[in-house]
Amino acid sequence: MTKKFGIFGYPLSHTLSPVLHNAAFDFLEIDAKYEAWEVSPKDLKARVEGLRMGPYMGANVTIPHKVAIMDLLDEIEPQAREIGSVNTVLRKKDILIGYNTDTLGLVRSLKEHGKFDPQGKNVLIVGAGGAARAAVFSLLTEGVRSIMIKNRTFNRARSLAIEFSKLGDVRAIEVSSFSVDLFTTNIDLILNCSSVGMKNGPSEQNSPLKADEIPPSSLVCDMVYNPAVTPLMKQANISGASVLGGLPMLIYQGAESFELWTNRPAPIQVMFRAAEQALYY
Repeated sequence: MTKKFGIFGYPLSHTLSPVLHNAAFDFLEIDAKYEAWEVSPKDLKARVEGLRMGPYMGANVTIPHKVAIMDLLDEIEPQAREIGSVNTVLRKKDILIGYNTDTLGLVRSLKEHGKFDPQGKNVLIVGAGGAARAAVFSLLTEGVRSIMIKNRTFNRARSLAIEFSKLGDVRAIEVSSFSVDLFTTNIDLILNCSSVGMKNGPSEQNSPLKADEIPPSSLVCDMVYNPAVTPLMKQANISGASVLGGLPMLIYQGAESFELWTNRPAPIQVMFRAAEQALYY
């Protein structure tokens, strides 16, 4: 019987996850198929329950379900529970277990593709959802000096900052009082963890920051990987900053999920080639 995997999200027209995972299954001759499951928040519980039956063996989770899905699972891996978000589900018999592979994916992407060492650096994070939670946790674990969180809803940013302040210097900033001189002069890394700029999303044409808010000496990393060059990356190019798109993180977090599901090393270069072919051509 063909095993089935997929991704829960809403919307999902931008996703490349089926492309990279199906390429990996084909390369390793694994009898499995990966699908995109666009699921609204009101339908999430029923769809997660469906993972317990038939050929379903696991799933990825993306916006807006990374936090909400935790209450629907049987077990949460300790680090994922500390982060407070899940992006990977593994089915063992009729038990559903939640993991977070975003942390490893982000750090590996920054170090290998951004040539960026987080140790001792100052970071500005845009967003306060599940992706931001993983980013804050992983960067604090890597020894950043400080993190500032900028989010459309200040209370969410403040709650996130308070929650993780036990691990380091984390602060929330008001969007209305945001000033490049006051907040970003010494920023080494700007990380977009929101969906702003995502293809086919409600803010597809928007950038969370303008060029004059981006220090030329910083690295701007956008977790949005589709389009390949996001509005934020365009603004970063205008400012003279370095840029890193979200594709490497997508691949590395996906590879970690793949290995949890299959107990086999992920063919990362195969996954890269398939995703790049779909994204650029």
